[in-house]
Amino acid sequence: MSTAGKSSGIGGQAVLEGIMMKNQDVYSVGVRKPDGEIEVHLSTHEGIGSKRLRKIPIVRGVISFVDSLVLGMKCLTFSASFYDEEEAQPSKADTVVQKLFGERAEKVVMGITVAFSIVMAVAIFMVLPYFAAALLRNVIVSDTVLAVIEGAIRLLLFIGYVLLISLMKDIQRVFQYHGAEHKCINCVENGLELNVENVRASSKHHKRCGTSFMLIVMVVSIIFFIFIRVDSPILRVVFRVALVPVIAGVSYEFIRLAGNTDNKLVGILSRPGMWLQALTTKEPDDSMIEVAIAAVEAVFDWRAWQGREAPQEIETPQEIEDILEEKVPQEIEKVLEAEA
Repeated sequence: MSTAGKSSGIGGQAVLEGIMMKNQDVYSVGVRKPDGEIEVHLSTHEGIGSKRLRKIPIVRGVISFVDSLVLGMKCLTFSASFYDEEEAQPSKADTVVQKLFGERAEKVVMGITVAFSIVMAVAIFMVLPYFAAALLRNVIVSDTVLAVIEGAIRLLLFIGYVLLISLMKDIQRVFQYHGAEHKCINCVENGLELNVENVRASSKHHKRCGTSFMLIVMVVSIIFFIFIRVDSPILRVVFRVALVPVIAGVSYEFIRLAGNTDNKLVGILSRPGMWLQALTTKEPDDSMIEVAIAAVEAVFDWRAWQGREAPQEIETPQEIEDILEEKVPQEIEKVLEAEA
């Protein structure tokens, strides 16, 4: 049975000199270390919310968005640890947090970082465009036109942000790894054998990309704010903040649909997001592709998925530990009995 065009369900993210790949609750982080070797870290991430909540449309999009931020931050921290030039001395704030929260300190810091990132993103990309467009309220009477202008400002801010960070050398390499991530997934989903040559020839654009998600968020926000109107300026700001989870949830449903259908209309609607990916994905070199392949193979049995061979279960770190604890002592005991 051909799998060409079918969604594999795996997703990923570029990190510092590497790639994170996730398949359901299992994820891997492949990093090209300074000595040239590839380090692959395998672990699990159950995320927030129950399985029942994860099946509810829109709600699952909000959960997925928060989960991706938390996991992404964790994987970035892991990849950066290989490139710390020297062991940094803990700051006073680090010491206080460690004393207050003990073993939970890392999770608390991660939570604060993610929360701060969300607040800043909402302030810059949702609230700031509203105030910028509101400056034209004395000139433009139509709320519909103002909503479109607000959306255009939001899009320009995002593009400007991407262009600005793309000037950084490290970010340019991250964008190359981002391209390698897409190429690997496209290679697998197009039914090709996962090797450097096939990955290199695959597209660096993908319908389920986070860049496309951000563009859809901006378009959906325009539609929401055209139809949801209030007279109070304060309430307008409140609505823009309060509706962020709903907008993210609706955008997720579109990205999810786009990744699982060949519908022509959905394909046309997905094209602007694919064009925007030209800013956030760059052509990787072969060494980057090798890292991406290692990350994919750690969490996804692509040969079985393509029907090339029987499936092999990918064991989680905990399952491997359980096997070692149970099987190894038994085998040692057998050897000792045989020698006796």
